[in-house]
Amino acid sequence: MSAESASEVPRRLLEYLAEEVSVEQFEGDGGTVVLELCVGDDDYGRVIGRGGRTAHALRTVVKAAATGEGCHVLVDIVD
Repeated sequence: MSAESASEVPRRLLEYLAEEVSVEQFEGDGGTVVLELCVGDDDYGRVIGRGGRTAHALRTVVKAAATGEGCHVLVDIVD
């Protein structure tokens, strides 16, 4: 399975979990897939959550999905 097809599941999951966002995918160092979660200014606080809990939960779920697909994913949240 190629890295591109393996990273499709985590990317789709991230798009599903965080509504009203766009997700850009990049290749990082050592075969790491970087998913950049772009959110609007109005939704930024909601995606991050109190104390970063929502962001941490999103990253945990997406990384677990990536591991199941045999790839390594890094999630960046940008506004």
